[in-house]
Amino acid sequence: MLGFLNKILGSYSERELKRIEPLVNKIESLDEEMQKLSDTELRAKTAEFQERLKKGETLDQLLPEAFAVVREAAYRTLGMKHFRVQLMGGIILHQGRIAEMKTGEGKTLVATLPAYLNALTGNGVHIVTVNDYLAKRDRQWMGKVYEFLGLTVGCIVHGMNSKERKEAYNCHITYGTNNEFGFDYLRDNMVIYKEEMVQRKLNYAIVDEVDSILIDEARTPLIISGQGEQSTKLYEAANAFVSTLTGRIIDPKEQKRDPFDREVKEETVDFLIDEKARTCTLTEKGTLKAEKYFGLENLADPSNMEIAHHINQALKARNIMKRDIDYVVKDGEVIIVDEFTGRLMYGRRYSEGLHQAIEAKEGLKIKSESKTLATITFQNYFRMYEKLAGMTGTAKTEEEEFREIYGMDVIEIPTNELVIRKDYPDVVYKSEEAKFRAIVEEIKEKHKIGQPVLVGTISIEKSELLSKMLKREGIPHQVLNAKHHEKEAEIVAQAGRFGAITIATNMAGRGTDIVLGGNPEYLAKMELKKKGYRDEVIAMVDSFVETDDEEVIKAKEEYNEYYKRFKKETEEEAKKVIEVGGLHIIGTERHESRRIDNQLRGRSGRQGDPGSSRFYISLEDDLMRLFGGDRLRDMVENLNMPDDEPLEHKLLTKSIENAQRKVESNNFAIRKHVLQYDDVMNKQREIIYGERRRVLEGENLRAHIMGMLRNITEEAIEIYTNQSNNPEEWDIVGLTNYLERIFLPKGGLDVEKVKSLNKEELIQMLYSIGEERYKEKEQEIGEDMFRELERIILLQVVDSKWMDHIDLMDQLRQGISLRAYGNEDPVRAYQNEGFEMFEEMNYSIQEDTVRYLFNVQSPEKMRRRRVAEPSNAGDKPQHPIVKKKKIGRNDPCPCGSGKKYKKCCGANLNN
Repeated sequence: MLGFLNKILGSYSERELKRIEPLVNKIESLDEEMQKLSDTELRAKTAEFQERLKKGETLDQLLPEAFAVVREAAYRTLGMKHFRVQLMGGIILHQGRIAEMKTGEGKTLVATLPAYLNALTGNGVHIVTVNDYLAKRDRQWMGKVYEFLGLTVGCIVHGMNSKERKEAYNCHITYGTNNEFGFDYLRDNMVIYKEEMVQRKLNYAIVDEVDSILIDEARTPLIISGQGEQSTKLYEAANAFVSTLTGRIIDPKEQKRDPFDREVKEETVDFLIDEKARTCTLTEKGTLKAEKYFGLENLADPSNMEIAHHINQALKARNIMKRDIDYVVKDGEVIIVDEFTGRLMYGRRYSEGLHQAIEAKEGLKIKSESKTLATITFQNYFRMYEKLAGMTGTAKTEEEEFREIYGMDVIEIPTNELVIRKDYPDVVYKSEEAKFRAIVEEIKEKHKIGQPVLVGTISIEKSELLSKMLKREGIPHQVLNAKHHEKEAEIVAQAGRFGAITIATNMAGRGTDIVLGGNPEYLAKMELKKKGYRDEVIAMVDSFVETDDEEVIKAKEEYNEYYKRFKKETEEEAKKVIEVGGLHIIGTERHESRRIDNQLRGRSGRQGDPGSSRFYISLEDDLMRLFGGDRLRDMVENLNMPDDEPLEHKLLTKSIENAQRKVESNNFAIRKHVLQYDDVMNKQREIIYGERRRVLEGENLRAHIMGMLRNITEEAIEIYTNQSNNPEEWDIVGLTNYLERIFLPKGGLDVEKVKSLNKEELIQMLYSIGEERYKEKEQEIGEDMFRELERIILLQVVDSKWMDHIDLMDQLRQGISLRAYGNEDPVRAYQNEGFEMFEEMNYSIQEDTVRYLFNVQSPEKMRRRRVAEPSNAGDKPQHPIVKKKKIGRNDPCPCGSGKKYKKCCGANLNN
């Protein structure tokens, strides 16, 4: 029915594009007018637009003219004029939506339209890329357009200092990666002076490869860590113990006896590996061995939880985490490999001891564990922008998620030229060995005629295996994976040349435009590099920033000569490549996400170029083995076909698609689940960061401190009067002792007078005493110094308590899923208990702030200081240690009195 309606009415995207057609026509109609303007007149349009905005015009009203100005500026600076479909993409981005544009359609150029328009407000535009290389490239490349029009452009990359970052963020338009933007947000909320903050308000972001950043990386929170204190000896002991054990992989067909996945048969091995869930668990036999090895009576006892956790992480490190797939070892360091892009994630460490367990496994020096200081998911970071837009070649398969999580719809933009790439059917083999032999044969055939081939692999291990096979056959090729990422630009620039064979992990599939015949601009810059020009000079050769630097002027002249030469050569070579069929794509296996496969295919057939693609699959591939289903395996086994003969059956194609859909659906559910939990932390984070900002902005905290004083007074009376109106039942001694530790002067409470008051009078009396003491302290120390003292104390208390709270929430989160077995909703339980813990933390902040302020001895020595220093750029978290839960103030007292802890034993522990 839906298909029938679409045929009559057009698809959702077609209907939406029809709505913006008048705008596109208006932009194109201004083309002749813009061509007549001189460079100076065109540049002056920026100041004119800014003035019109001040007078009340809106960005939507300026859009046609502003887009027409950018279009003309791009033609004068880059030699490129936005096509009609690119204008459509630009309007969709300005509207805060996702533009799905096929590879090679010029998404990078499209972003200049909404970026320029929104930058006119002066509130900043962030253009988010997937890596530093693309951020730098796009800033240098598209920066020419903005600079020509008088706007400033910055770029945030790894390794910059705070001053450089602040300058970049203060530009009209700032390029950078999702990681850098997110980490800067977290660091800004850890600074101790307002001047140390680098970001401005989060105004408008255009996210390139939006599906990679907001979908694929959504499960990976950004974490800033500080140095932990744990000994590394336990990691070595756990690794030594685990190396003595035997285990087996659970067959996906095995039947489980109960929801805890205990096996029906008695196990003869020490541990079980579940590849689907990527977990390892000790069997009964393994548990007994662990108890004997570590001299324990019961491994499951809460006091042995730390040892149990180390054993689990050692099991995971040795049996789940694979070298050259999940991580590489480089210069004595374990470096994480991003599972979606294949890139090395420098500065990141697995948290909760997994990184240390891998270091122990690899025989490397074990670094001490880290403590989480600040954390946020990409989902919640990007939802803070006032307006968010995205572009990618592949988003439609995830439209439901974009709508539900980010409130963004996906609009498919038609291609400028018809796509003529041939996508051949998948070839399926029984064994992986046979599959790789067939791939090598196809590469040999293509190489004979000079057709360039890009081979996509899903891991470093597979790319190196294929490379060895090609070397044996004497076929020259390039390998592009995380181990060789330094040469990425060079390798990708040559991937479309006649006879080129390139093996690449997923990292080559995003943001890199493979030009048939080669990229003349890049080749010209490489010549300058060979001649010894510095990188910063090479970056300036095609910039429109005026300079009198003699070295840059000389480099520009040489660059222009090289460019002309290479332009002619690459155009001739492109003709030869087109004659043999364009770029051929080979996929060595299907990825768990259809989008990743589509991205690989999309590297070929750009802008109407010829091209082709084919995927090779074996039934031993992880996707088929774990998610292919029993019916498929049974059918293949019954065929009794030789390994080298490809299998062809409709059921095979259907099974592959079903397997991918299963994984995609499962991953969406996990991401949604993660967000439900993180939303709890997000609300709390906003409150805490808001509290810090008040301090940093220099707000007078007097009323805030007085509010704390009243809360503490009221809470103390609630506890020590035992909810009775009869003074004879009040614990006046306990109340006095408690409040003397907080703000009362020693011996400052007349017991007989207290007994003559009712509760309201008592609250008012105690509050008045506190207020008097506050004034005395203020006069004694001096008003200005006292105001700063309040800020110093509140900052330190908030930071310290918040870090502990993050740790406690992690622990709560880790064990909460088990509540489902008691018919309790884990998310609801996490929300309720998380709220209680947050309330406890809030009270604790108030209590400590007032106590430190009223009892400060040497105010002149107090300075703002960081509670903890970040030790690395961030972690990729795994499973937190489940520690014994702290008794909450509102929990039943463990002494068995039936009272709340805060009104019983906890009342005397408020030091």
